[in-house]
Amino acid sequence: MAAIKIAIAGVGNCASSLLQGIEYYRNNPGENLGLMHRELGGFGPEDIQVVAAFDIDVRKVDRPLHEAIFAPPNSTKAIWKDVPSLGVTVQMGPVLDGVADHMKEYHPDRTFVPAEADPVDVEAVLRESGAEMLINYMPVGSEEAARRYAEAALASGVSFINCMPVFIVSDPEFAARFTDAGIPVVGDDVKAQLGATILHRTLVKLFADRGVKIKRTYQLNTGGNTDFLNMLERSRLHSKKISKTSAVQSQLDEPLEADNIHIGPSDYVPWQDDNKICFLRIEGEGFGGVPLEIEARLSVEDSPNSAGVVIDAVRLCRIARDRGEAGPLYPVSAYFMKHPPVQIPDTCAKQLLDEFVAGTRRASEPVEVASDCDSSENGSGL
Repeated sequence: MAAIKIAIAGVGNCASSLLQGIEYYRNNPGENLGLMHRELGGFGPEDIQVVAAFDIDVRKVDRPLHEAIFAPPNSTKAIWKDVPSLGVTVQMGPVLDGVADHMKEYHPDRTFVPAEADPVDVEAVLRESGAEMLINYMPVGSEEAARRYAEAALASGVSFINCMPVFIVSDPEFAARFTDAGIPVVGDDVKAQLGATILHRTLVKLFADRGVKIKRTYQLNTGGNTDFLNMLERSRLHSKKISKTSAVQSQLDEPLEADNIHIGPSDYVPWQDDNKICFLRIEGEGFGGVPLEIEARLSVEDSPNSAGVVIDAVRLCRIARDRGEAGPLYPVSAYFMKHPPVQIPDTCAKQLLDEFVAGTRRASEPVEVASDCDSSENGSGL
């Protein structure tokens, strides 16, 4: 089958893990470890080909992509060190609001160092490269930069997979424009394969299914990569907190009051590098109003955890393109993203996803949870 041609905006840790992962599975053809799906619609991870890449850091711009993914400030653990030449040179993207002011105060190995170069014409590069989709890995808070890339994708007929919390696919106006242009899109704000949000959602759903009333909860996260450094600027966190909080609140019949739910990045710990540590606490009342509490600690490598999801989202988006679908891919977005156009319980989203892969459902068909999900599959399963 023809390769799936992708472009990447932001050659950071997530892009590095994705590209290393593609090579890992290419060189281990019988390996299913760490994959939700080894094959999707006839496509394996090795069928993904990067044809263009954009960044703003002087250590990456004008450098071969297979080298740039290992350049500072990238700090994720290596999955596959011998990534071959991909024939792609990283090009200068638009800076706009992509670099927070406070990041200039940190050591270059920990932060972005913008190149003094003019940005390329992203739309033209997408057209010339033959890219079918653009993966947006811009830093949290990069509202202008994310929308600039989305506009370029829209103008060039390229699908947009929005992995960060700027609301594009879940924005009705943007979604309608992609639909009218005949372009399938996935977003917004990628979930980890098994991360803080999916764990929190699952536990909250479990409490609800077992008749325990949740009184309050928090999710505190620390990490040492540029994502956590960037998020020290709290003004850049507005959409991130909305995204993470809505992903958990959507599992409850009655959302918690704002004072009783706190979810968000908590601090930057440099020595953690790409390791993310999550501290969860849920307080509730069970039978007879008796108190019940749970605390959990989760430690993950942040970027490989993202790559395990994106590697599926890319292949599912290609299936949708081949089938002539357009606009938001509802079950794909709901299963893989924190802030999709429609929040769907994970078990239901998985059911609809499987139907889409099997060809019995269109992913761009709007979802009515009450009627589209098998009620026997719509709980925790416990």
